[in-house]
Order: sequence, then structure tokens, then C-alpha cells
Amino acid sequence: MNSAGVIWITGASSGIGAALAREMAAHGWQIAASGRNRERLDALCADAPEAIHAFELDVTDTKANERVVAEIQQQLGPIDIAVFNAGVGSQFNATHFDAADVQDRMTVNYGGAVNGIGAVLPAMLEHGKGQIAMTASVAGFRGLPGGAPYSASKAAMIALAEGLKLDLEGQGIDVSVITPGFVRTPMTDKNRFPMPFMIDVEDAARRIRRGLAGKRFEITFPRRLSYTVKLLQRLPYALYFPIIRRIARL
Repeated sequence: MNSAGVIWITGASSGIGAALAREMAAHGWQIAASGRNRERLDALCADAPEAIHAFELDVTDTKANERVVAEIQQQLGPIDIAVFNAGVGSQFNATHFDAADVQDRMTVNYGGAVNGIGAVLPAMLEHGKGQIAMTASVAGFRGLPGGAPYSASKAAMIALAEGLKLDLEGQGIDVSVITPGFVRTPMTDKNRFPMPFMIDVEDAARRIRRGLAGKRFEITFPRRLSYTVKLLQRLPYALYFPIIRRIARL
């Protein structure tokens, strides 16, 4: 198959995942698009039927990840890049703490990436090449009001990526962590708070593609927001909490 390579994208039925699938297809890649919504996956494939291929998947199912990886390899060939993008968000009310809801976000956001890595990494190690990318968030840089479970799941993904980056050096495997700010998607459409420096999903996909091509470890955008949160990350709690409280009241 004559192409730039094979990229597997989870959470590809909408939002950043769908936009990235279209962006990579436009640049010569064969796309294995995974998600739970078959109708949306089929609609995505219709945008580039020669390049985008649907592989329905619940990322929380370990065995299903292994089965899908085997199907992709059989139909398209070895996976060159795996982007673990599936995720759930929305606001959280700590005064009505729902343990099941918190665990569900960790299971999908973090556990889904873990399942995917476990399924795809052995073949990459066998071939001595490959790239793993995880979509975290600037929300993973530090705990934020109204988003404790989401921030926790994304912080776990960032830490996992950092560790894997170090552990897989010399094995031919590149690791990237994607930390977007606010991107206009169905997920952010549900938010009812100010979202500074919002960018459209096509812009986000272009930035991710360039970051993956450059094999950058951290692919973060928009930088005005990312660097602001990174600055807050370095503040002591005595300063951080009052500043965040003030921002949250704006």
C-alpha cells in the first residue's frame, strides 16, 4: 500500500480525533479510525474512503484493543503512529461527589490509553520503530476548580508519557504527549465558563500533525494559554489557590 504510513487514532468519531483523521489522510496517511459510534465513523470514512478505515472500539475493553490492533495490522499493515485520543470530560460538582463518575473518567481517559499502548507496543518493539501519542490537556498541569477528575486523568497521562519517553529511549519508539487548551468541539460546547484563546478543531489537527511529524515530545497549543498555565504550575500553593479562585470568579 503506497502511503506515508499507518496511523491509528482512537476517539476518532468526533472532535479532535475526527479532524486529525481528515488532516492526516490529506497528507497521504492510511487512517485506522476507532470509536464507539459506528455511524459517525462511517460518516468520517466517507470523507476519504480510500484513506480512512473504521475500526469500532470501546477503549475500556482490553481484549477489544488487542483484537482491533490485530485487524489493523492485517488489513493496513504495521501501525507507525498510535494516537490515544478517546476521552470524556464535562464539569464536576465536588459537593455531589460521585465516585463512579470519577472512576469512569479515569477508566476512559487514562485506562483507554493504557489499554491501547498495551496492545500496540509489542509489535512496535519487535519492529524497532513506532510512535505513541496521548491526548492529555493543559488541565493536567494542575488541579482546576470544577474539573478535578478530568485534571487527574490528564495528569496521569502526562506522567505516563514522561516515564515511557525515558523507558523507551533507545528502543526506536518515540513518545509524544498532546496538551491542548480550549478547542471548539462537542465536548467544549457543553462548557458554561469562559474559554480563553479558543481555536477551531482544524487548527488543532494541523498543529498535532506538525508536532507528530517533528517527533516532538510535547505538542501543546495555543501557547498563550499553555505557557500561562505552566507559569501557574510553578507557583507555590499560597499563591496558586488565591489566583485560581479569582480567575474562577471572572
